[in-house]
Amino acid sequence: MNIVEEIKAKARKNNRTVVLAEGTEERTVKASGIIAKEGLARIILLGDEKKIREVAAKVDTDLTGVTIVDPIKSSNFSAYAAEFYELRKKKGVTEEEAKKTMLDPLYYGTMMVYKNEAGSMLAGAQNTTGDVLRPAFQIVKTAPGISVVSGAFIMVTPKTEYGEEGILLFADCAVNPNPTAEQLAEIAYCTAKTAKSLLDIEPRVGMLSFSTKGSASHELVDKVTQATKIAQKRYPELMIDGELQADAAIVPKVGASKAPGSPVAGKCNVLVFPDLQSGNIGYKLVQRFAGAEAVGPVLQGMAKPINDLSRGCSVDDIVNTTAILACQG
Repeated sequence: MNIVEEIKAKARKNNRTVVLAEGTEERTVKASGIIAKEGLARIILLGDEKKIREVAAKVDTDLTGVTIVDPIKSSNFSAYAAEFYELRKKKGVTEEEAKKTMLDPLYYGTMMVYKNEAGSMLAGAQNTTGDVLRPAFQIVKTAPGISVVSGAFIMVTPKTEYGEEGILLFADCAVNPNPTAEQLAEIAYCTAKTAKSLLDIEPRVGMLSFSTKGSASHELVDKVTQATKIAQKRYPELMIDGELQADAAIVPKVGASKAPGSPVAGKCNVLVFPDLQSGNIGYKLVQRFAGAEAVGPVLQGMAKPINDLSRGCSVDDIVNTTAILACQG
């Protein structure tokens, strides 16, 4: 199963608008031409048009079908600045500061999403995760009932006996260093939603720990156990269990032995890690040692789709992540 091609096919069908905020960044410009040519999304590049076209010539990219918007020259600039002022004046932001802030393409692009001028925004090729998420938190905010943003990776492994014919989702691998039990429950719910909405997978969620069903006693285990109980109570429709060791979560024989009677043990396709260290290390080990393809991160929990890139991303990463966004918003 080529999950990336399936996502791209879904993106073409949706034909959504995605803002690429770093419009003068070379990989982003090159990716925008590919996205437009492949019909994955309607692309808006933000930045000075002259500079963008100079970059396009440098990287030999045809921008036919790509819309270029220069925030300072845009007819929406004043309205966006005024909107931002209204959103943030209780935090001490002045009208003049709001205008200055809206010159930043990350803020302008986020406002475009907030105002439904675009379905989603992507950045991070030259900005930190904090830079990308800050305007998202200030303008778009988190989804109703969700207090935390998390990052999931779609792991595609040739080991088809695991997950959903070799497809699993790992979270949180990108955002939260040490989530609380409440936040872990929310991460589990959001990742299950991603599995369902993006991949059409019926989620079976395993809450990972170094213990399975009380085999070890420690406060770190207690957090995962509590998170599982919170998720089961708050999201009764969710197929979820924990705490589970990784082998008990994905290997049927081990799951049956260590967690008999569990609805998901041995057959989980969504793995929720107890903290960012284990999640980030885990996905990278699977990627390198198992030859798995890691697609993402897919940011979850925002009221509207905003996604972050690694600053070491490739052109293909930008293309693929844009396709994911086109399936989300």
